[in-house]
Amino acid sequence: MTPSSRTARPPGGPSERRTEQRAVPRVRVRFRAPFALRCGALLIDYILLALILTFSIMVARLMGGGARLAGGTAEKIGILITLIVAVLDLGVLAGLTGKTVGKWTTGLRIERFNGGSPGIGWALLRHFVGYPLSLLPFGLGFLIVTVMPTGRALHDFIAGTVVVREYAAPVVTQVRRPRPQGAQM
Repeated sequence: MTPSSRTARPPGGPSERRTEQRAVPRVRVRFRAPFALRCGALLIDYILLALILTFSIMVARLMGGGARLAGGTAEKIGILITLIVAVLDLGVLAGLTGKTVGKWTTGLRIERFNGGSPGIGWALLRHFVGYPLSLLPFGLGFLIVTVMPTGRALHDFIAGTVVVREYAAPVVTQVRRPRPQGAQM
């Protein structure tokens, strides 16, 4: 026997066998946001806006209120700053990152229903058109979250969004169990 024949392996041996790897489907699980947590996030957003407006009114009153030109101007500037912060927080920040300041502090995120960030236009539609429409029928647009299995409110349906918990959802893989030898299909 030559040295080269000792190292040669027969065809179909372990070196030539291909292991067949199957693609295992992965499912991303989204956890819907509880109603109380969503209310808390909205409350934080509105408290932020109310603080800015309250501070500007206090400054305006210190300058003489509406009786003097300086007081009226400070009040108008405060209202303008509050509107700018509202658009930045509820529209731009929510559109780009999926989080407002309130949702960030409570660990929630806004997503498109099919996944991904909502986009600035959809976030503006959700907050500045959807919220007032959710409030109109005695707040029932907000309360449908409690009965909808998807956890969506009226403003979520309008903008095509869903609010989910922020923490990374585990990726669930389907486990395939081997069939017993005598099992039929």
